[in-house]
Order: sequence, then structure tokens, then C-alpha cells
Amino acid sequence: MTPTDPDYDSDPKAHPGLHLIAAVEAIKGLLALSAASGLELLGPAPLQRWIEELIKRFHLDPEHGSLAWLAQAISPHSVHLAAGVVLAYGLLHLIEAWGLWKAKAWASWLGCIGAALYLPFDLYALYRHPGWLAIAVLIINVIVVWVLGRDLFKRRR
Repeated sequence: MTPTDPDYDSDPKAHPGLHLIAAVEAIKGLLALSAASGLELLGPAPLQRWIEELIKRFHLDPEHGSLAWLAQAISPHSVHLAAGVVLAYGLLHLIEAWGLWKAKAWASWLGCIGAALYLPFDLYALYRHPGWLAIAVLIINVIVVWVLGRDLFKRRR
């Protein structure tokens, strides 16, 4: 997709905001790939032991509750499925990072839509757990949507 605005600078170096967002997306992608690898390398047994240790440490009911359900739900199939989902998530972020670094319009669309999808959850988190962390996450996601939306708007002007 080529920008329709003749004044739009298509040089990726002219977009430092996109580069910053691309770097963050690349870090998120690499962390997700590491997590997917870790899930595959660990397998279900250590994860179950870790969750059971959390249940004991916090004196939770080993038969009821979300951690007990999670411990029972962990199987080789579920670990492979989780690793696959996390791998896809990581690859998507790495592709988005590459596109943003190269100032591609499709990457701005992908990032803008992706960050905007988090906003209702950020607002809910702020409502349920007000504090500086929830405010900071909301502000960061609003800034990301604004920077990417501004880039898309400049392409269309």
C-alpha cells in the first residue's frame, strides 16, 4: 500500500515513534518465543508441581479453585496447545515489529487495532484495581493507538 499523501515521508527513519513501538513489539515477540520454548522443554510435570507448590504455599484448597483446576487441566496435549498459541502470538508480534520498523501501513493497522483491543480490558482493570500501574498501562496503550493512528491518518491525507 502506497501512501496517498505526497507529503508523507515514506523513509522509515522519519518515524521514530514507529521504531520505539517496533522495538517493544520485538521484545514481546522474543519473550513469547522464549515462553513457548520453555513450555515445550518443561512439559506438564514440572508445571503441575509448580502449581501444587503455589497451592501449598498460599494454603489454598487443592480440590477447588482456579489453581486446582489449572493443575488438573495440565496435560501433554494442553501444554503443546499452549506452546503453539504462544508461538503464534510471538511470531505475530515479530512480524508486526518488522513491519513497523520498515514503516509499512499494514503494520500500523495491525498495531493500532491490536492496541485498541486492549483498551476495554485496561479500563476494566483500572475500574477493578485502581492504581498507578493500571493508569500507566492504559496511558501507554492510548499513546500507541494515537501514534499508529496518526501515522495512518498522515498516509491518507
